[in-house]
Amino acid sequence: MSSALDFDNITLLTDSYKVTHYRQYKPGTQTVYSYLESRGGAFEETVFFGLQYFLKRYLCGCVVTAEKIDVAEELYSAHFGDASLFNRGGWQHIIDRHGGRLPVTIKAVPEGTVVPVSYVLMTIENTDPECYWLTNYLETLLVQVWYGCTVASQSREMKQTILRYLDETGDPALIDFKLHDFGFRGVSSVESAAVGGAAHLVNFLGTDTIAGIVLAKNYYSASMPGFSIPAAEHSTITSWGQEHEAAAMENMLDQFPDGLVAVVSDSFDIFTACREIWGNQLKDKVLGREGTVVIRPDSGDPSTVVCKLLDILGEAFGSETNAKGYRVLPPQVRLIQGDGIDRQSLGEILQAVKAGGWSADNLAFGSGGGLLQKLNRDTSKYAFKCSSITIDDEDHDVFKDPITDTGKKSKRGRLRLVRQDGQLMTVADTDTSQSNELMEVFRDGDLLQEYSFGEIRERAACENE
Repeated sequence: MSSALDFDNITLLTDSYKVTHYRQYKPGTQTVYSYLESRGGAFEETVFFGLQYFLKRYLCGCVVTAEKIDVAEELYSAHFGDASLFNRGGWQHIIDRHGGRLPVTIKAVPEGTVVPVSYVLMTIENTDPECYWLTNYLETLLVQVWYGCTVASQSREMKQTILRYLDETGDPALIDFKLHDFGFRGVSSVESAAVGGAAHLVNFLGTDTIAGIVLAKNYYSASMPGFSIPAAEHSTITSWGQEHEAAAMENMLDQFPDGLVAVVSDSFDIFTACREIWGNQLKDKVLGREGTVVIRPDSGDPSTVVCKLLDILGEAFGSETNAKGYRVLPPQVRLIQGDGIDRQSLGEILQAVKAGGWSADNLAFGSGGGLLQKLNRDTSKYAFKCSSITIDDEDHDVFKDPITDTGKKSKRGRLRLVRQDGQLMTVADTDTSQSNELMEVFRDGDLLQEYSFGEIRERAACENE
């Protein structure tokens, strides 16, 4: 099998039907201009994140070669049953004229920017009139930026929820480590874990998804964007046997005598574990540590279990009432709820904890599928649409307006994103009264703008942090 038959072959990174689209545009077509937006959905705002990864990973430099064209022609000939359908001449032109570099320009809002839904986030058009077909050929790949944007947006929404309860019942300065990413095993691929894991780290510092750290370091110049702690799983506790559960937990304290350590404690009876093992047998050892034992329940109804455990631990270890009137456990003891956490359950648990008189300071969360996987492109209704075309040197607006679904009406013409009275707005590109927030980030194979992870975090920060 040729090495060009892989996912580094740009000619193969599209939908089948796009392969024949070069024949479908009107004769005389020179430029196709398209844009990306979130049309609405679960959030009122979207955090733009992930484009820089796709540009660096797939589009920068000389990405078209003769070998890749040969492989694509062979594949598409068998796929369609007709060798003539593949646009070999168009791809060969990119080699002959551009040295294998893609003749397109991409403009986008700076990564980390929080943009209201239904506003333009990115535009793309070809820079060589012979390559009018290339703009929307790249849609399939580029529209996948929806995933990083959606995870970053969802993570930020969850952050705002936690911040609200910290502000009401505790210390908002604790926010950075309040939502930990447990999602690596629950996503569909390593690349999903990398993009989604990095997207979560735009908002928080806690993660067990190492792939996200790797992407942030390799593609966004991050130093160390995420942190974790020693933690037990069920196998390391249950392998001791039920009769030795207390010994397994004590071993965690012996192996990690200071700092943070998390211990899953629901292997058999979470309430007995908290009352008798943590709150009695190991109480003095816990309180004598320089650090915090984070007890992890992992089953049952989260709101009910968490509140009951706080009461049990409060009875065993005592608590203090903070200045806001809510109870806080000693700093050596905390809980982390890592089962069943998504945007909805997060708020329900925090409300129950507050109603029980406990501060959100006592609790951290871990989220896996609810953070990185329980979403899709329609969560925020991402769409990539052609809005302008140049035919025989004349520009024409392009749009769709289906009578059966007004929500799918698309924008028309060339677009820009501007700030009016501090608010972002999409306007026609002919309106040059204000500067365009969309920056040219890519042209003809070159990355023109590069954002560091630190810059992205600053743009995405919540107002109440």
